[in-house]
Amino acid sequence: MRVPVVPRTRRKLVGAVAGVLLAGVPAAFVTRALDDYVDRQIREEAGAGARRALAHAERRIDQAIDGLATLAGAVGTDCREIDVHALNRIVVTTTPVKEIGVLDSDGTARCAELGLAAHSWLLSREVAAAGSGVRLAVVRPLDVRHRVLRVRARPAEGALGIAAFLPADMFMRDEPTRAGAGQVEVRVMLNEGTVVAGSDHRAPWPQSLEDRVTVMVESERYPLVAVASAPRAALAAGHSELTTIGTLGSAAIALLMLALGILLPWRDRNNPIGEMERAIARNEFVPYFQPIVDLQSGKVVGAEVLVRWRKPDGEVVPPARFIPLAETSGLILEITRALMRATRDELGPALARRPATRIAFNLTAQHFANETIVADVRAVFDGSAIALSQLAFEVTERERLDDLATARRVIAALQGLGCRVAIDDVGIGHGGLSYMLKLGVDFIKIDKMFVDAISTERYTTTMIDTLVDLAQNMRMDIIAEGVETFEQVAYLRDHGIRMAQGYVFAPPLPGSLFLQLLEAIDPLQPGQSAPAPASALAQYVAERRSAAA
Repeated sequence: MRVPVVPRTRRKLVGAVAGVLLAGVPAAFVTRALDDYVDRQIREEAGAGARRALAHAERRIDQAIDGLATLAGAVGTDCREIDVHALNRIVVTTTPVKEIGVLDSDGTARCAELGLAAHSWLLSREVAAAGSGVRLAVVRPLDVRHRVLRVRARPAEGALGIAAFLPADMFMRDEPTRAGAGQVEVRVMLNEGTVVAGSDHRAPWPQSLEDRVTVMVESERYPLVAVASAPRAALAAGHSELTTIGTLGSAAIALLMLALGILLPWRDRNNPIGEMERAIARNEFVPYFQPIVDLQSGKVVGAEVLVRWRKPDGEVVPPARFIPLAETSGLILEITRALMRATRDELGPALARRPATRIAFNLTAQHFANETIVADVRAVFDGSAIALSQLAFEVTERERLDDLATARRVIAALQGLGCRVAIDDVGIGHGGLSYMLKLGVDFIKIDKMFVDAISTERYTTTMIDTLVDLAQNMRMDIIAEGVETFEQVAYLRDHGIRMAQGYVFAPPLPGSLFLQLLEAIDPLQPGQSAPAPASALAQYVAERRSAAA
């Protein structure tokens, strides 16, 4: 389905009609109405940003408290009675928890010799949640620079206390909050004033709030508040032309009509959603392919499809700049269809001759709300050169699946077509290990965060080994993402992970370069011998790096 694009002449006509209608409105009324509208929009957006941030923070603390509740019998009166394995298991299975520590009644760290959290500097006083016995404090561990939230549960009588340590970045959502032309700054704080997390908690808070719109939302369950602040002038700048014209009154009616006739089409052309709709209609969203490599043989066994926005002037826009808006506007569904069609047309002949090579598409929570994606897959790939068994679809843990039963039906329907389904970003999102148990997927992808921590984080081995054991017991394959060094390649291979992707092999490639890579590693022309897969891949990577330099 093509997204309809409003013709430019129609946009100009709409702008001219709007100018004529507004010409009869008294200037003072127009100015006041515009001011009220801008102020209301700013406050609504700031309040929504604060509420979203607070709800997200409460969910993170809930997860930590649920994890601590399972450790009631794991800690005794001294360090010898501690079940270290039980504590480490919570770190692996509870998404926001980075470390577990054992504390005295006064908050002093104990039992660090067992590999538990060591002493940390208090950045705030400890505050209690009413009625629950949970106490929160912002601290800075001695071995790191960033702040963390310490969540301490009420200990059993005579026993040592247990605390979970949650990094600040676990409390902020990935996508920025926008309001008109300005940026809304959101911070989550303890109710005594110490910042837990924010868009930049190290930057000073504005000294004067007179020229800013500020909204504070207070948690009813925890001693937390979320404060959103946005500069009024910057957010209102997009309406300054209309405000100025409104103050001129009846003497400027002709100018008002002309300005509105020009301004409305200009605003439409600069509307980001409208721009994305036109880009979809012009097929500007194109697939890039990041190879997935067998770590034993060096052979390319597939690729993940990643979207790029290639504008008519040649600019290639990275996904971080448009994916959040595409998801909130619902355009991500049409973009996914466009990527599937482009992949079919571009890679079809090559994949038809390589039936073992798979292509994976990323899906969002919206795709699992109903079975439309199943119909889309049939419509695009039925009868094409790419077999349905060569397709894989990844559901990310970064977004919550609101209806697991419906999601499970969609996954089963995709598997019924012969496709494979994976959980992406395992261990850092909403579902934790429960998605592995409930969704019935075929393989999992270990997030780059775990790969980056190889040789630097003491719990990485435990986490990766646990995921490998779980996946093997559940007959799932594993792919590691974000691999950037050969040291990481060796580590993953030695720990039973067979497939990986990352810049150590190749960056996301446009279709033409990915096809060249396939032909270099797996040539199928009659009479041509294939080079050793590992050396061919190494040669390709070296050539690409040399060309980039």
